[in-house]
Amino acid sequence: MTDHIEIYSDGACRGNPGPGGWGALLRNGPHEKRLKGADPQTTNNRMELMGAIAALQALKRSCQVVLWTDSEYVKKGMTEWLPGWKARGWKTAARQPVKNADLWLLLEAEAARHQVDWRWIKGHAGHEGNEIADQLANEAIDHLLGQRQEAKI
Repeated sequence: MTDHIEIYSDGACRGNPGPGGWGALLRNGPHEKRLKGADPQTTNNRMELMGAIAALQALKRSCQVVLWTDSEYVKKGMTEWLPGWKARGWKTAARQPVKNADLWLLLEAEAARHQVDWRWIKGHAGHEGNEIADQLANEAIDHLLGQRQEAKI
């Protein structure tokens, strides 16, 4: 039997670039898992990608996934842009190198293990799953910045 998983992923950055965090909420029926992580120097788009990557990596077997993101960059990248980038040797339509290609390759590989339905949701609009993912991303940044303050003392 294939598990049906609902994922909400988000990324945040304080400055762009700057310290960033990602968060993900995974739900399988009544079961829930919360994930978060941070990077001291990154961009918002990299954190959006990392939220989705980490969530899919956390799944131990192939699943049917609905992945909600408030990032059009992530959704359109996976559902519209990826085939063109690959056909052009990881170049954009403007023949520029694709930004974050390292993470796009990871996300593509993780998504290939599952049946993923990519869905966009308006951020900061009160949707519970998205708000939790955003909170997790910001908690990760707060933790990172707190560690930096402690190191200075």
